[in-house]
Amino acid sequence: MRRRTPPPPSPLPQRQGVDPVRVRLPAGGPWATVREHLVERLSGAGAGVVDGMFDAGLVVGADGRPVAADAPYEPGLFVWFHRALPAEVPVPFPVEVVHRDEHIVVVDKPHFLATTPRGGHVAETALARLRRELGIETLTAAHRLDRLTAGLVLFTVRPRERGAYQTLFRDRRVRKEYEAVAPYDPSLALPRTVRSRIVKERGVLTAREVAGEPNAVTRVELAEHRPWRGGALGRYRLVPATGQTHQLRVHMNALGVPILGDPLYPEVAAPAPPGDFRRPLQLLARALEFTDPVTGREHRFRSRRVLDAWAAYDRWAAER
Repeated sequence: MRRRTPPPPSPLPQRQGVDPVRVRLPAGGPWATVREHLVERLSGAGAGVVDGMFDAGLVVGADGRPVAADAPYEPGLFVWFHRALPAEVPVPFPVEVVHRDEHIVVVDKPHFLATTPRGGHVAETALARLRRELGIETLTAAHRLDRLTAGLVLFTVRPRERGAYQTLFRDRRVRKEYEAVAPYDPSLALPRTVRSRIVKERGVLTAREVAGEPNAVTRVELAEHRPWRGGALGRYRLVPATGQTHQLRVHMNALGVPILGDPLYPEVAAPAPPGDFRRPLQLLARALEFTDPVTGREHRFRSRRVLDAWAAYDRWAAER
């Protein structure tokens, strides 16, 4: 089997904990110059933005030298540049480090903070923030946790070891346990294992269940319940065996007990304005257990967070 040649190291430093963009010019195509390809590739930014990057010498080659706008197109050539960071409202909650050694960093992520840069969340992400705060430029995420979900996330320190930790998640050798607060339905028989087929289409906010071979499996247990204003709340323990997008939220909604604070299930709510950190989704990645693939050590981590709607529902509900 032919090994893929790794790309050369980046000639540009990180900016606010964010890596520069690396582009490898593909084989074939109608482009005569590097500029023509980037204008097409970054069509959303506009030709003027791309021209400004070239004029300022912000597009560089592997040697760190600026690439001219009229540089001939060369298939396989690597170029790097920093894209302008979007304006972001800082998430006013800390990322708590639960464990740190020479191989991994495990953190307790707050609600509203994305795990890794994506879309309009770039510098205000757990990864970028940890790189800045811990001074570990090589830090990378071994898996992702939804922006609206709080709890435990595993990061790797050494690039050459990242694959070993990612393989744990791919091969389902990590035990993950979540906690959720949702309505209590006395007619809902629990515990139970929910199995369904979930699909998430690009450009569609919600995932949905469809007929077919199950690809999403979740163990749902009721930890406790208590009355509230003529109804009742439940605190649930959720143990996923798979990791489909929005899996826990879809399964809880399908059971008729949607997780409190969910802006997508059962109905899509209007987007919250930037800086609105009220009424967080009541879903928490509570526990993470695995055998370290590098050291052989048994790891068992637990979040110390308490879901607001369970600790003080009236206060959580009043945050409008």
